[in-house]
Amino acid sequence: MRIAICPGSFDPVTYGHLDIIGRASILFDKIIVAVSRNPTKNPIFSIEERVEMLKEVLKSYNNVEVDSFEGLTVNYAIERKAKAIVRGLRVISDFENEFRMALTNKKLACHIETVFLMTRAEFSYISSTTVKEVASFGGSVRSLVPPLVEERLKEKFKNASYKVRRDIEQSGSAERP
Repeated sequence: MRIAICPGSFDPVTYGHLDIIGRASILFDKIIVAVSRNPTKNPIFSIEERVEMLKEVLKSYNNVEVDSFEGLTVNYAIERKAKAIVRGLRVISDFENEFRMALTNKKLACHIETVFLMTRAEFSYISSTTVKEVASFGGSVRSLVPPLVEERLKEKFKNASYKVRRDIEQSGSAERP
């Protein structure tokens, strides 16, 4: 069985993520969407919330499983007997960091391949950071995320304070869309 890991923070999951996962599900027998517990990031959704949202929006895929992990992605891939790690690329600037990670993973586990998938052009500008920023200021994210995620973002930011918005600005983009 050809198993691939599709790792990420998914805070929140976007249509760009879903594009990559959906296309990867055609290439592999099983895709494990692996939500990472990254201590350097300050997520707005808990790991449990992200896993639950992903399970809901991916329920129509028979060969996709959602899980969470902590530590190195390559170690998780070994544990799950994956043959590949799927990474999405939006823009050319994503490539340098992804390439560096792929080479490191190859050094750590030479039997695991990294597969890069370019997101479709209509999703190339979408990032979780941008989605959170737009939502935090009350903007519509309807075209960026599934309806369930849009509702959860509205709930999160319903009573949002300036501090939450400032934290997003500091962790994400310097410019507002």
